[in-house]
Amino acid sequence: MKIGNVEIKGYAALAPMAGVADRAFRELCVDFGAAYVVGEMVSSKGITYDSKKSAELLELSDKERPAAVQLFGNEPDVMARAAEFSLKYKPDIIDINMGCPAPKIAGNGSGAALMKDPDLCGRITSAVCSCVDVPVTVKIRKGWDKNSINAVEVAKICQQAGAAAVTVHGRTREQQYMPSADWDMIRQVKKALTIPVIGNGDINSAEDAAAMIEKTGCDLVMVGRGALGNPWIFREINSLIGHDRPSLPVSAAERISVLLRHIQTLCEYKGEAIGMREARKHSAWYFKGMRDAASLRRKAGTLTKFDDLIELCKMINV
Repeated sequence: MKIGNVEIKGYAALAPMAGVADRAFRELCVDFGAAYVVGEMVSSKGITYDSKKSAELLELSDKERPAAVQLFGNEPDVMARAAEFSLKYKPDIIDINMGCPAPKIAGNGSGAALMKDPDLCGRITSAVCSCVDVPVTVKIRKGWDKNSINAVEVAKICQQAGAAAVTVHGRTREQQYMPSADWDMIRQVKKALTIPVIGNGDINSAEDAAAMIEKTGCDLVMVGRGALGNPWIFREINSLIGHDRPSLPVSAAERISVLLRHIQTLCEYKGEAIGMREARKHSAWYFKGMRDAASLRRKAGTLTKFDDLIELCKMINV
């Protein structure tokens, strides 16, 4: 498939998860077969106010292409200026967040709150498209709540405004991340548009990815929480869909090896102090399902140095 002029070779993309989908994790997922990655959402106002933190979130490496930066905000002119600024980091694609349910985002009129105003969604998309020379995509939800299911309407408006693709999370903002995602809504959006549609919600295995593509006709699936501590999900999806065969189970030895590689890279990029604080949650995800997982997670919660993690991993019987 192509998003604008950007070729996407594969079946699954990494979702833009705040606090998780950083450079280290994106690169790792690409190594395991992610066809496309989207960075953590960045405040358009933060960019225009010259926020150092916002600028750092825009950084992309050559090891993670094709890659998008994701912007959030609710003012067309500010979003346009932020998109123009982000071009210095050479994103392949710019994604507009119209789906984040977090109170601090949606509560301020951005993220999923934009879906309450379809016209504003169109004006933001048009403003961003008019000032950049890379494809612009949008990520939406099923709607704001059960009384305003309008994903098809918003998607069509964004397509008309110039969007090159739309990602649909099959839940409303009210539902957050429960219950099960409505894949039929993704199918409806796909049927209504001529641009690519990316399906998002409840992809926790290769079988889930194959089922979503079959049931919705979407052009690509987007994996979020299913990739936490599990970057090889992309390898498994590519193997099942591309070659019609399941992957071999991931061994405990490989799980530990990938964990150490991931956290070492994280520390290289962010420094050991920050890297090891973030390593606590990542380690807990990698330990899920392993023998004595509860004990390992408790010990992971006290990590302060990379050497501590190495020693902890030596205690695991692989």
